Amino acid sequence: MNTIQQRTLSALVAAVCFAGAAHASAPMAKTPAPGYSRIMLGQFEITPLSDGTVDLPVQDLLAQDVKKSTETLSKAHLKLPVETSDNAYLVNTGSKLILIDSGAGSFFGPTLGKLVANMKAAGYQPEQVDEIYITHFHGDHVGGLVNNSAAVFPKAVVRANKLESDYWLSKANMDKSKDKDSFKGAQAALGPYVKAGRFKAFEGDVELVPGIRAQAAIAHTPGHTTYLVESGGQKLHVIGDLIHVAAVQMENPDVTIQFDNDQKAAPAARKKVFDAAAKGGYMIGGAHLQFPGMGYLRTEGKGYRYIPVNYTQMR
Repeated sequence: MNTIQQRTLSALVAAVCFAGAAHASAPMAKTPAPGYSRIMLGQFEITPLSDGTVDLPVQDLLAQDVKKSTETLSKAHLKLPVETSDNAYLVNTGSKLILIDSGAGSFFGPTLGKLVANMKAAGYQPEQVDEIYITHFHGDHVGGLVNNSAAVFPKAVVRANKLESDYWLSKANMDKSKDKDSFKGAQAALGPYVKAGRFKAFEGDVELVPGIRAQAAIAHTPGHTTYLVESGGQKLHVIGDLIHVAAVQMENPDVTIQFDNDQKAAPAARKKVFDAAAKGGYMIGGAHLQFPGMGYLRTEGKGYRYIPVNYTQMR
């Protein structure tokens, strides 16, 4: 092979190597999707925050035949266990920054506890939160209040229905309960705020700040409360745990879940709120609806159809 042939061969090899490098596949990012969304509600800014997801064997938790639940979930293209969102809602009224629920924090393992990181990514800091409204004291709603026994939100006042706090913060109730861990979790989460005088219970249905009204929806827990947010004629009803498995319970709202404290009252509480939202044409925001967990309802047969809110870039 002469010199010219050698140079030609070297050039061809280099070209092939360069072409291969140029067309190589990009490495997979393998990172989660952004954990916040944003929408305007009248003059209020609503920022749904994801605390992460948790896999639940919902077919074993729902109060209906396992085969029927599994078939319904399969039709919705859901695999078991179902990856279930844990959402919270940050409401900026212009004068107050209000957080509704706080996620699980470290109470439920590594797939949850992402709320603070997502809050920061959304442009807010924990010390900016003025008040926190808790729907109920289950760990996936209050665990995010603390980190290593210290308050995560150093300036916030935490508020909840007095029926809820009287129940879960009672040592006598804990001593009588078979589920002592839930009581211990609630007391650990609220403890720093109670000690600092930054926990304030309320009674009944009451406006907590202009535009946000607490409404009791008792059944899931003794003092379970929802929060109706209203501005400029628009409404968002943050419903806490009135629903857990939309694929099943929207179609058949009579189906309860083991987490419901009052199995008989739970369907009625759900229907009351859902009927009002469907009739009024306003949004609901659910802790366990697929993130960002906001949408509209319309009645369909004996149940409801859930219509997720349209994505917006807030131009």
